[in-house]
Amino acid sequence: MSPDQTAPPSLGEFLRSPYPKGNVFAEQCPSREVLNHVTSRWGVLLLLGLRGGTFRFSELRRKVGGISEKMLAQTLQTLESDGFVERIAYPVVPPHVEYRLSASGEEVALRVEALTDWIEQNLATILGARSAREAA
Repeated sequence: MSPDQTAPPSLGEFLRSPYPKGNVFAEQCPSREVLNHVTSRWGVLLLLGLRGGTFRFSELRRKVGGISEKMLAQTLQTLESDGFVERIAYPVVPPHVEYRLSASGEEVALRVEALTDWIEQNLATILGARSAREAA
């Protein structure tokens, strides 16, 4: 190793670092909490709903059928705290607030979209399996 290169961190240094790579199978790993935020019913729908644009609260509420104002606000705050959603507040009266995906939000939304696309494309098979199980 040349003098200008740094050695990779030891295992102990890696584990003590503030942001080591997650391990979703570890009981106390914070990645489980983030996974829950992203894959919750409202998290998935808001990530998909925010794809490709900037939206006001009321637009999102109309777009995501069945979500209450409380759940919309809570889920947006959670996704914002995880860095997936950006909240833009304009200093006007009455208040004007818009939401959009951050770069990491766009990335995770693409992955969620792939899963939801698969489910929608295979829905007949899934529902058939469900019916067969209920009939048995």
